Amino acid sequence: MGLSAVDLEHLRRCVELAREALDDGDEPFGSLLVDAGGRVLFEDRNRTSGGDQTRHPEFEIARWAARNMEPGDRGEATVYTSGEHCPMCSAAHAWVGLGRIVYAASSEQLGSWRAQWGAAPSSPVAALPIQTVAPDLAVDGPAPELAEELRELHERRHRLR
Repeated sequence: MGLSAVDLEHLRRCVELAREALDDGDEPFGSLLVDAGGRVLFEDRNRTSGGDQTRHPEFEIARWAARNMEPGDRGEATVYTSGEHCPMCSAAHAWVGLGRIVYAASSEQLGSWRAQWGAAPSSPVAALPIQTVAPDLAVDGPAPELAEELRELHERRHRLR
């Protein structure tokens, strides 16, 4: 499945959340959980600056969904995110039984950008494609329309360090 106009609209909100995270001193990542009817149920941004490196928005979505959604509804929901899930978040997504994932920038893109800037990897965990961790998940992305904006946010974060 390709990215629709609705997908891009939700991904743009994820980029806004990523910007909010960066403005608050966190890594620039943001995510939304959208139900089958198109209603945004939950949104969050990265919150790792306090020292808890598990405070990724995708992981928070999985926790929220486990507490607040019926299993069947989880499978019909879509998670939109500014950056492709890390292995921890991919696993949480699969374990909770969430549906499709749509991301704006891939882990491969982020790694390539960081290499261009001479930056070390941003994670102590290998950057694996979502479907390597959770092969049965439906995944779409990246969104070329948002790549430059995301690259700029991540470069800004790199320059702040």
